[in-house]
Amino acid sequence: MENNVRNRRNYRYMLFTTPNISQYISGIILHEETFSQRDDAGKPFVDIIKEAGILPGIKLDKGLEPFDGGIEYITRGLDDLKERAVYFKKGGCWFAKWRCVYKISDVTPSRKVLEENARILAQYAVSSQQAGLVPIIEPEVLSDGAHDLEKAEKVTEQVLAEVYKSLHDHGVYLEGTLLKTNMVVPGSKFTGKVGHDRTAKETFRALTRTVPAAVPGIVFLSGGQLEKDATRNLNEINKIAINKPWKLSFSYGRALQTSALKEFTINGSKEAQTTFRHRAKLNALAAEGNYIDDLE
Repeated sequence: MENNVRNRRNYRYMLFTTPNISQYISGIILHEETFSQRDDAGKPFVDIIKEAGILPGIKLDKGLEPFDGGIEYITRGLDDLKERAVYFKKGGCWFAKWRCVYKISDVTPSRKVLEENARILAQYAVSSQQAGLVPIIEPEVLSDGAHDLEKAEKVTEQVLAEVYKSLHDHGVYLEGTLLKTNMVVPGSKFTGKVGHDRTAKETFRALTRTVPAAVPGIVFLSGGQLEKDATRNLNEINKIAINKPWKLSFSYGRALQTSALKEFTINGSKEAQTTFRHRAKLNALAAEGNYIDDLE
């Protein structure tokens, strides 16, 4: 299927109008293109989402740019952030999202990038809250590379510790935020095998060492994981996270939509909606630690 505006609109309309999807999904993060799109009758997608019982949110960052001409990245979009946050709040959004990324190598992430991205995330959070939006804070440790699980856990700790120090320093109201973060997984080029139980253990360790109990919820990004792996890992994390102070759930892209997009391309909307709803249901079960492979 060609990647063009009309096909993207039709695909998103299929997702948003999936029957009973609000049983498993409570919020949808929109890009600016999606925010301004309408159905064939002229109804805004934002209104369709709300009528389905789901809260619409907006991606406020403007993407990545190289930091000091090097191999690391910071995130653009602070220049007119306050105005855009107010605009999207008035347009019906309830929350926002901002993503920063960190690459693991022998020399990265650097101290400068840890501090700069943490500062940017804090400024975004302040502006969002001032506009009446709940900020989702997304510091993503990328899985690119051959690093092992222990290295991934160490860097994830470093990133989260720096982010929450900055949020505190900037006076962000933590009770009015959510964290979107990576699971602790080895690099995509790592040749060893890591079980779901170890992924869960190291992920939970990183979170308990860094994320304040005042934060009400943590949602995981899938970060290139296969659909079943992302669901299994979420399930294992919730099974071991006894007496956790936060709700642990999912905010998946590809790990929620890959099979649905394939069905949409081959068989159309009805089959795609069935597939999408099934995947969402499995992840909702995993968010309670109640998923089993037999449900696939």
